[in-house]
Amino acid sequence: MQKYICDVCGYIYDPEIGDPDNGVNPGTAFTDLPDDWTCPDCGVGKSEFSPV
Repeated sequence: MQKYICDVCGYIYDPEIGDPDNGVNPGTAFTDLPDDWTCPDCGVGKSEFSPV
């Protein structure tokens, strides 16, 4: 699965890990994240991420 990087702070969303601190299970593709999901480090939305 494709990893995505936050263009603002450099956080990398890895679908193999998910974002368990924010209720996103491992194995969740970036495209399947809720529309209101935000970067756990800086708070920007999904539109500020790019494929790695």
